[in-house]
Amino acid sequence: MTPLEPDKIDTLFINCHLATMTGNAFSIIEKAALAVTGKTISWIGKEKDLSDHLKTKCQKVIDCKNGWILPGFVDCHTHLVWGGSRSNEFEMRLAGASYEEISKKGGGIFSTVQATRKASKDELFILASKRVAALLSQGITTLEIKSGYGLNLETELKLLEVIRQLDKDFPVHIEATFLGAHALPREFANDPDGYIDLVTDTMLPKIKNQGIATAVDVFCEHIAFNLSQTKKVFQTAKDLGLNIKLHAEQLSDSNGAALAAQFSALSCDHLEYLSLDSAKKMADNHVTAVLLPGAFYFLKETQKPPVDILRKLKIPMAVSTDLNPGSSPVHSMTLVLNMACVLFGLTCEEALLGATIHGAKALSLEKSKGSIEKGKDADLVVWDIDTAADLCYLAGLTPIKMVIIEGRILHDNFKNE
Repeated sequence: MTPLEPDKIDTLFINCHLATMTGNAFSIIEKAALAVTGKTISWIGKEKDLSDHLKTKCQKVIDCKNGWILPGFVDCHTHLVWGGSRSNEFEMRLAGASYEEISKKGGGIFSTVQATRKASKDELFILASKRVAALLSQGITTLEIKSGYGLNLETELKLLEVIRQLDKDFPVHIEATFLGAHALPREFANDPDGYIDLVTDTMLPKIKNQGIATAVDVFCEHIAFNLSQTKKVFQTAKDLGLNIKLHAEQLSDSNGAALAAQFSALSCDHLEYLSLDSAKKMADNHVTAVLLPGAFYFLKETQKPPVDILRKLKIPMAVSTDLNPGSSPVHSMTLVLNMACVLFGLTCEEALLGATIHGAKALSLEKSKGSIEKGKDADLVVWDIDTAADLCYLAGLTPIKMVIIEGRILHDNFKNE
């Protein structure tokens, strides 16, 4: 093992335990230490392998007081830039209305679209900033944000500009996804193909030219867009060199996941009605499955994703908040981890892999994010817990001692002790 030199370490964490999330497992190192140099992890190992000289001469030594260090959470599926509120729909659901019934009555996505179109960029930024800050306080250090509440060129660009500003103003790493094909806007109510033409011929080239999104998503469902329309968006995205993602098989089996697999999508998300045949195609094309238990819970769904099939085919299962105003207004990753275990039957290890390295895979960031490895970004959270599984067991509790993003300490609760 290469000896460490104090002048080459910026921060040394001692008296800790690590759940590195490597090798598709917790991969725990107890009584550990971790060194950060610049923005990256420079050393991991047992604390006993460090010399007393090193501990006293390092620029900054942090005693984690027997805490646990895990990679920062990767929230790989959110819609957190929106205007307005849909708490009234929550009350409608409690009275028995379904997601589809609300949508057909002009609610759902359409009410958010109307409010979002009316809101200024500054208003949307202020609202979204509160949500990003909340997620950061939950230990989320990498975040995907989708557009999709504009459904016209002007508002979709406005949403993506807000996402870009959030990425600049917050230390969280943010990936922007264009979801123009989220729903059919009312002005195209009788011309869905015409709207898809607008997405492919006008919106996507503009977005590519401005460099304000890295991926393209579609809601492929009987209440949204069919396979042919989805394929046209995917082909345009592929031709433009943009990554592909898909809202797939949430309300029915549309074979969207199989289509996404043919385009080597980064992920297929929701997947409650995923078939074995489509799952095999996902496995063959290395597509990550993104499970969204918040929406399952909030919509009172009963059809669970086929977790056993995903396990058998060794398809990585990411877990995300799906933060959005209509079907998952959930701001807590630890709550979602608990839901993933209780509602979907994931083990604590699977759920935490889903919120770290598999979430990173869903964004094509697994080489730099999602696990504790030498050379990776020092995106870390120090937790006051007894075992890594506590993050799934203690539903909604977020006992954070410290958040570090690319080596920079952002939250330090040790100072209050």
